[in-house]
Amino acid sequence: MIPKDDPKNIFGWCMYDWANSAYATTVYVGVLPAYFASVVVGPEGLRIGGIETSASAVWAFAVALSSFIAFLSAPVLGAISDFSAAKKRFLLAFAYEGSLFTMLLYFCGRGDVYLTLFLFLIAQLGFIGANVFYDSFIIDVASPGKMDWISGKGYSYGYVGGGLQFAFALALIAGHDFAGISEESAARIAILTAGLWWAGFTLFTVKYLRETAPAVKQSGAFRSFGERKPGLAEYVSIGMSRTIRTTRRIRQFRHLAVFLLAFMLYNDGIDTVIAMSSIYGTEELKLSKAVLLITLLAIQIIATFGALLFSRLAMKIGAKKAIMVGLALWSGVVVYAFFIQTAAQFFGLGIVVGIVLGGSQALSRSFYGSMVPEEASAEFFGFYTVFSKFSAIWGPATFGLVRQWLGSSRLAIISLIFFFVAGLILMAFVDVRKAREAKETDLFDSQHSLG
Repeated sequence: MIPKDDPKNIFGWCMYDWANSAYATTVYVGVLPAYFASVVVGPEGLRIGGIETSASAVWAFAVALSSFIAFLSAPVLGAISDFSAAKKRFLLAFAYEGSLFTMLLYFCGRGDVYLTLFLFLIAQLGFIGANVFYDSFIIDVASPGKMDWISGKGYSYGYVGGGLQFAFALALIAGHDFAGISEESAARIAILTAGLWWAGFTLFTVKYLRETAPAVKQSGAFRSFGERKPGLAEYVSIGMSRTIRTTRRIRQFRHLAVFLLAFMLYNDGIDTVIAMSSIYGTEELKLSKAVLLITLLAIQIIATFGALLFSRLAMKIGAKKAIMVGLALWSGVVVYAFFIQTAAQFFGLGIVVGIVLGGSQALSRSFYGSMVPEEASAEFFGFYTVFSKFSAIWGPATFGLVRQWLGSSRLAIISLIFFFVAGLILMAFVDVRKAREAKETDLFDSQHSLG
C-alpha cells in the first residue's frame, strides 16, 4: 500500500498536469482559437443556415458543446473507475486519445471549418475525460493536511510545463521567417508539438503514479453482476444511477451542495474568460498574434507562482476565504476587460489573471476533495466534473449569444461578471466545518446504494 504524500506518487501525479497543460495552453487557449478565426474561417466569417456568424461565436458554441458532452459522460466515467479501481488506466486511455486528435489538427487548413471543429471536440473530450480521473487522484496522493499545497503544486507543474511548450510555440510563430516557413505552418506545427508533448510527458505518469483505492466490491448496483464485468450499456445505467444517488446524498448536506453551486457559477466564468481571451484579443482589440502569445506566456509564468501563493494564503486564512479573494479579483478582471483598448492594457490584465488563475482552480479542487468520501472519490469527482462542465455550457453560450445578438465582444465579456459575483455570494454561505463533518456520517458510507 503506497502511503499518502509519497514523493514519487506526487511527482507522477503532478507530471500529468505538466503534460496536458501543453494542450490547455497552446491548443485550447493560445494558438488554435486565433488560428481558427484568422485562417480556418478567415476575416470574412461564415454563414450557417443562412445566418452570418462570427468565428468567435462559432468557437464559443463549440466549447459549450464539448462541455455538454462531458456533462453527460462524466458520471459513467466515475462509475467505471470506482467499480474497477482503474482510474489510472482510464486516465491514460483518455490522455492518449486526446493527444492523438490534437496532433491530427495539424492537417486542418483554410476552409476546414467542420473538420477542425470535429477534431477539436474529440481532443477536448479526451482532455476532459482524463481530468475526471486525474482530479480524483488528489485523494489518493495527498493527506488532508497537505491537500491544498499538493493541489497547488500540481497546477504549478502544469503552468511550468505548459509555459515551456507555449514558449516554443511562441518562438516558432514569431520566428517563422527565420525558420523558412509561413506563419500558418508555424501555428500548425505548434499544435502538433503540443500533442506530442502531452503524449510524451504522460509517460512519467505511466511510470510513477500508482492507484491506491480499492475497487468497489459486490455492493449495491454492482452486486448482480457477480464476477462478470458489466457491458457498456450496463455501465451507462450504473453511472446514471450513481449520479442520482450522489445527488440525493449531496442534497442532505447543504454546505457541500452550496459549494458545488458556487463552483458551477464561478468556474464557468473562469473557463469562459480563458477560452475566449485569445479570440477576444484578435477580434475586438485587433491585437497581433505576437502580443496575444506573449501575454498568454506571461500568464503561464505568473500563474506558476500564483497557484503556490494562493496555497500559502489558504494555509493562513483558509481555503474558503482565499477562494473568495480570488473571485473578487476575477470580477475586477472582466470589468477592466470591458474598457481596455491597447496591447499594454491587455498585457497588464494578463498579469492579474495569472495571479488568480492557478489559485482559484487549485484551491477549488482541494477544497472539494477535503469534503468527499475517499472510497467514492472518482464518483464524487465525476459529479464535480458534471457541475464543472454543465456550468461551462452557459458561459461560452452566454458570450456567444451576447456577441451574436448585440454585436459586441465587450458586452459579452462584461456579462460574465454575473458568474463571479453569484459564486462569491454563495461561497459566503458555505460552512466548512459542517461540510467536512458530513462526509464522516454513515450517509456517506459506501454501503449505501440503490441496489
